[in-house]
Amino acid sequence: MACFVVPMAEAMVATTVSKVLIKKEEQKSMQEIEDGFINDTGSCRIEARQIKKLSNFLWGGSGLLAFEHLWHGEIMPYFPFLTAANNPADLTKMLHEMSTVGVTMAVVVTLFWGVLTFIEMKGTNKKTVIQ
Repeated sequence: MACFVVPMAEAMVATTVSKVLIKKEEQKSMQEIEDGFINDTGSCRIEARQIKKLSNFLWGGSGLLAFEHLWHGEIMPYFPFLTAANNPADLTKMLHEMSTVGVTMAVVVTLFWGVLTFIEMKGTNKKTVIQ
């Protein structure tokens, strides 16, 4: 019914955070260029591109789910947009689905992204010496 709304809301937050981080990183790099040095310590921190990757995962999954719901006639092109929102009895089912299925999907996607980000960070921090 509306399970795609929860990952979509998380995608909106992740997109906003990534845009703010990108802006801060650009300002910091411009300041470092003006100061004449670049400080690349290789620290383990989540960067804007990694948050952007999370938002891409969430937007992609939400988009596919929204298309599937549209295909099955659960989304309408006019207000209230969701067929379950027309009937109060269906509204409780929709909220239950959002709180169970939607939250589970958002958590699974975020955990998947977290594991990928952890693996990527560990892979880039290793110093490989070829003898």
